[in-house]
Amino acid sequence: MGGLGMPTAKPMDFRGSLRRLLGELRPDRLIIYAILLLTAISVGLNVLGPKILGHATNVIVEGVVGKMLAEQGMPAGMTQAQVEEALRNAGQAKVADLISTMDVTVGQGIDFHALAMVLFGVLALYLGASLFGYIQGWLTTGVVQRTVYRLRQRVEDKLGRLPLSYFDKQSKGEVLSRVTNDIDNLAQTMQQSLSQLIQAVLTLVGVLAMMFWISWILALIAVVTIPLSAVITMQIAKRSQPQFVEQWRSTGTLNAHIEEMFTAHELVKVFGRQRAAQETFDAENESLYQSSFRAQFISGLIMPAMTFVSNLNYVAIAVVGGLRVASGAISIGDVQAFIQYSRQFTQPITQVASMMNLLQSGVASAERVFELLDEDEQSPEPAEPARVEKVAGRVAFEDVSFRYKEDTPLIDGLSIVAEPGQTVAIVGPTGAGKTTLVNLIMRFYEVDAGRITLDGVDTATMDREDLRSRIGMVLQDTWLFGGTIADNIAYGKVESTQEEVEAAARTAYVDRFVHHLPDGYDTVIDEEGSNVSAGQKQLITIARAFLADPAILILDEATSSVDTRTEVLVQEAMNALRAGRTSFVIAHRLSTIRDADVILVMEHGQIVEQGSHEALLAADGAYARLYRSQFEEAAAPIE
Repeated sequence: MGGLGMPTAKPMDFRGSLRRLLGELRPDRLIIYAILLLTAISVGLNVLGPKILGHATNVIVEGVVGKMLAEQGMPAGMTQAQVEEALRNAGQAKVADLISTMDVTVGQGIDFHALAMVLFGVLALYLGASLFGYIQGWLTTGVVQRTVYRLRQRVEDKLGRLPLSYFDKQSKGEVLSRVTNDIDNLAQTMQQSLSQLIQAVLTLVGVLAMMFWISWILALIAVVTIPLSAVITMQIAKRSQPQFVEQWRSTGTLNAHIEEMFTAHELVKVFGRQRAAQETFDAENESLYQSSFRAQFISGLIMPAMTFVSNLNYVAIAVVGGLRVASGAISIGDVQAFIQYSRQFTQPITQVASMMNLLQSGVASAERVFELLDEDEQSPEPAEPARVEKVAGRVAFEDVSFRYKEDTPLIDGLSIVAEPGQTVAIVGPTGAGKTTLVNLIMRFYEVDAGRITLDGVDTATMDREDLRSRIGMVLQDTWLFGGTIADNIAYGKVESTQEEVEAAARTAYVDRFVHHLPDGYDTVIDEEGSNVSAGQKQLITIARAFLADPAILILDEATSSVDTRTEVLVQEAMNALRAGRTSFVIAHRLSTIRDADVILVMEHGQIVEQGSHEALLAADGAYARLYRSQFEEAAAPIE
């Protein structure tokens, strides 16, 4: 899948990212050394093949020439020197020069025994090369897959260490694109290019050595094409690299749009936005087509350009080699071998050039993955974390300040205390900071100033996992994973028994509808939870909190999706659950928090009022206005 959308702000650091990518192979360096050795042996055997085949050609040519000389009247058994002298005396100096590079015996003909030995030797060489190449390929596959496995693990671990602020700034599709598409593309690139690059480099070195051994003049002609090929490759790669960066960097934008549209497809249809969504998709798809086309087309020019240079090299070697054979400076078999080497010489160059588009695409994906791995993490856990052995549940905000953006204050100098066993309700208009307050308790965000304590212990000095294990949370936005209803309820306490799961379900009134499902508690919830209603999903999440039996409860509009009758029942169950536990309840429906011990009224990150339901109504302040807006009919239409 390609990319669309925004061009890159700056060119990608190709060399730096490639160097870092190769550094990911370091744990398998011993195996890589073995791969290099096996590849060198395989390439060496393959490189020897044309030279030995050239000897086979010489055996055939020498036999044919010896037969022809006998037919022309030369006595059988003449030595090589005698044949040359006779030809020069007969005025055939050029033919004598040609024969001077051979081992001709007049009248002997083709030595089929010698020819068979040469051919069997070549067959053994190629079989050995294939065997070593197979072992090298098997080891390379293992190295690549282990490297990608480790990289996926690191990305997964990194996601767990990233602060929520990162996910606030990134769409789900963008993050998923880096974790899936980019890593898959990286794996494909490494699998296809790693062994081929090693083999290409070693082949280039081995072939070049053989070419200089056969004829340094012809070798120099071949070497001249290297800088020309390098210049062409670099010029094309320089123009195609930004296109690949743009393609893969913007893949997440397309994924984000698709994920958003399909996740909220019901709303899209309800508001009649299908056409607008389709138009946006068409525009992004067109951008994807354009960026992908430019990247692939420009990088695709490398292959035909290299083929053209290779053909020029071939012609030059064939012409000069023919002249050298005619002058007796080189044998026909050696020219044949050299022409084969010239093809092998340009092949690795062409092969590397043709892999440039794949390599550039893979390195672009690698940089996107490295960007994720380099993101700032949440503050590290303390070396010796504090621990509250038996949580009583006293939560205190001591002059706490927090803001999402440095220039936009949200909470300044907030101080409140929730005593053990109290139910603290938090109300206020949207954006007042209610959810932020409980997020700070969970350490989803770190406070900018002040501190939050649990039973007198600063939560910043506690291990996050230990802190959160003492807290149960039910959110307005329900989350269920693909699994059975029983599995979802037991998510917060995996060691629980079936009896405990069913007891929690009965307390949260999940048991009422489960028995109407085909498989009861073993009913599998699909990925979107579409086979249970919104209210039923919320009841399941409430049952999950019941089963976890936490010391502190956080309920963020936990009954917003249940019907009025069920809400009354759930409220009764929650009252029982909250007994002896400190609870923070965020509610917009004020009828659900009348029995709270303390009600905090927030506006613009500040506590403007606090007290019991009756006291706040009597004060006739912000809470009273909120209450009247819900339970008293407006005296005049709202304009």
